[in-house]
Amino acid sequence: MGERKSREGVVVSDAMQKTRVVRIERVFRHPRYQRVVRVSKKLKAHDEANESHVGDRVVIEETRPLSKRKRWAVREILEKAS
Repeated sequence: MGERKSREGVVVSDAMQKTRVVRIERVFRHPRYQRVVRVSKKLKAHDEANESHVGDRVVIEETRPLSKRKRWAVREILEKAS
């Protein structure tokens, strides 16, 4: 079996119970125009203990489908919001 994917992002919503919305940001140079492009996407991640809150930097990892849109889980909190 393959290694589980993991991403680093910032929690943007903690309104749901045991679920966090995490914004993943990707910065890359456009292949033709050479302009720096910043693309973000929001993923729903499972947080069993409700430990993370808005503004926290977290690592999420791929998991089995937990609900209709939730396929990630919070693995660790890297940095708490100030």
